[in-house]
Amino acid sequence: MIGLAAGYDPTMTPRDLAEAFRQAEARGFEVGFFSETIELVRDSVTSLATIGLNTDRITLGCTQIVRLRTPLVMAQTLAALDELTGGRMMMAPGACTHTHAKRHGLHRADPGQSLIEWVEAIRLILTGERVSYHGEHVNFDDVQISFPPTRSSVPLFIPATSKKGLEIAGRIGDGVLLNATCSPEYSANAIKSVRQACEDAGRDWSQFKVWQIVNTSVEDDHRKALDAIRWEIASKLDPIQLPFIIKPKKVVGEPYMHEEDIPIFEEAWRRGGKQALIEAVPDSYVEGLTASGTPDEVVARIQRYRDAGVQVPLLRPAAPHQFERILDLFAPA
Repeated sequence: MIGLAAGYDPTMTPRDLAEAFRQAEARGFEVGFFSETIELVRDSVTSLATIGLNTDRITLGCTQIVRLRTPLVMAQTLAALDELTGGRMMMAPGACTHTHAKRHGLHRADPGQSLIEWVEAIRLILTGERVSYHGEHVNFDDVQISFPPTRSSVPLFIPATSKKGLEIAGRIGDGVLLNATCSPEYSANAIKSVRQACEDAGRDWSQFKVWQIVNTSVEDDHRKALDAIRWEIASKLDPIQLPFIIKPKKVVGEPYMHEEDIPIFEEAWRRGGKQALIEAVPDSYVEGLTASGTPDEVVARIQRYRDAGVQVPLLRPAAPHQFERILDLFAPA
């Protein structure tokens, strides 16, 4: 299986996204995935509704950070989108980190425990029955969706980066969504952690799904491909994201990020903001954390992710003009 991912490029409108995913479906791609971002680009509901109305077959999914919406709203929206798309939805509810909470003016709450409670509550609500839930962070009584859900169980994949997040994914997820800007070496280590947690919980690993968003940049010239995607690596290294990117990935086993580089990125941001940070990102980060280069290089790199255990790579192009190139390279025969 192969998927197409989007959501980080602010130049792409929902109509642009819908056309890209329509073409991906026509070329045999099986998954279309949209990421909501801490940078407040576009929301998943607007985007997926537009994409869903312009496609017929592909599975559609998105990330949504818990606590930014109540579990009732998330379940209600998911059920409505699943109805709209004829039962083609999945969702990746992500932990609300302290950085997310600060950005959205929320009080601090344990990210792991709140994620678990949101997932449990969403699943309860999606049964269509009248339900109650009482936890540390989620409390409601006697609620019910007023329309019959298309499916009583919509797949929930847990997006995870840190060791704790990977373990939670293995315990409670229908699958794991591994983060973008990670190397195949990181992915192999992460999958080991997820599998161990899954099996320790007495679950069947053979039924568990492993997907990953892979930043992808394809050009005829290797250097041009690196430069086209350097901005996205930099977007993970700004002052908002930096605190929960490098160290957690290093714990899992990411060989291409280095804590001694943190002061370099911080100084670049202070000196010149986003553009200076982009210029400070070394080639080694781009080459190690993405699938970027000439067509042959990109195809070989995606195979490295598959060899690491990723069942469905979700390819996120570096720029709109690369969508068609990636469809040409990876359209199933």
